[in-house]
Amino acid sequence: MVKNDSVRYSGLIEAARQGDAECRERLFALCRSYLGFVARSQIETWLRRKVDASDLVQETMLEAHRDFERFRGHSEQEWLAWLRKILNHNAADFVRRYRLTAKRAAGREVPFQDPDDSFRRGAPEPAAEQPTPSQEFLRLDTELRVTAALAELSPDYQEVVMLRNLQRLSFNEAAERMGRSRPAVQMLWMRAIRKLQQTMEEQNELSENVV
Repeated sequence: MVKNDSVRYSGLIEAARQGDAECRERLFALCRSYLGFVARSQIETWLRRKVDASDLVQETMLEAHRDFERFRGHSEQEWLAWLRKILNHNAADFVRRYRLTAKRAAGREVPFQDPDDSFRRGAPEPAAEQPTPSQEFLRLDTELRVTAALAELSPDYQEVVMLRNLQRLSFNEAAERMGRSRPAVQMLWMRAIRKLQQTMEEQNELSENVV
């Protein structure tokens, strides 16, 4: 299963390098949902509030399109790591701009985790040192498989999985963020994980049938 996916992505990457516009668009389209979840997780963690990460994803996609010739990898893992590096840099810039704007508007600093602590321009990919919560969770299968399954869940399921598994918030913190009781969030999270596992199994079966 994973091997077939790797072959598919390697084929798309090589075709895109040869100038196949359709394969290039397909390659980027397959990664948009993945970037959306990663962007949302990072931005919400740093700013400690809900932020629409679509602008960050769009900026990252545009930059990746522009600099595609600089990508030297061949595998799915190398492709995602390259996209993450671009997104990390853009996210750090986004948070800095947000902080400056907020300080000018309110005359005080907005609480957040300084992105310089984790993502410095030119710094090694985080996975090379210690996996981030996002990387640990997405490694359940392959990153794109988990992301595709997450995209199939309801908004409430997506949010509770995001808060618990990606941002590593406690149930109390997740309950406060969602405006629900702790028992309600615990039950929602268990149902979301079961649904996620079920969705991944169904997608695996479809993948095997296609092959």
